[in-house]
Amino acid sequence: MPRPTQPKLSRDAIARAALALIDRDGSQGASIRRVADRLKVHPTSLYNHVPNLAALVEDVRALVSARIDSSYLREREWEEGLLLWARSYRDAFRRHPKTIPLLMSQSSSAPLLMSQYEDFAIAAERVGWSSDDILPLLTAFESFIIGSVLDMTGPSVMFDPSGQEQDVPRFAAAYDTLSSHDPADPVATRAFELGLSLLIAGARPRPPA
Repeated sequence: MPRPTQPKLSRDAIARAALALIDRDGSQGASIRRVADRLKVHPTSLYNHVPNLAALVEDVRALVSARIDSSYLREREWEEGLLLWARSYRDAFRRHPKTIPLLMSQSSSAPLLMSQYEDFAIAAERVGWSSDDILPLLTAFESFIIGSVLDMTGPSVMFDPSGQEQDVPRFAAAYDTLSSHDPADPVATRAFELGLSLLIAGARPRPPA
């Protein structure tokens, strides 16, 4: 009788199993034991491929970040590159929003991520930003993009003025316009596009006074 085969392990397969668990269970899915259970192997088998939990989290980060296309920053004009890069960034994390709290809990030096940040830095310096401004500028965009993703994970509309129309008539009128938009996403994507356009409009350094 042939011996039963064990699933073939690889670092990529382990990371994908972890990502599937995180997508389902949030940060609690990032557990060596739970990933091993999903792959039907002993936890010690995973350590032949991944040295520790922190490395596993970095592998998950690389999987999610692989969908971010920073080539736009290299190949397009600054404003257009920012627009397309930011949209790809949001789309990458929109597919895996439950990874955000976990990935934000530890710093990263993943080569893929560093390469994307290098593209951002080169593009920013090309239009006149100094090295001292790169990280604040990048963080401003990332905070906005990640915040937009988190906004999509909550209720489609956070505030409801129903019953208070006489007290807040202008806000109530604005709220009523939502009925003409996609009920599954009446605000979040439009807010992202509006906010992104405002950020990009101010994304060139101002000349000295």
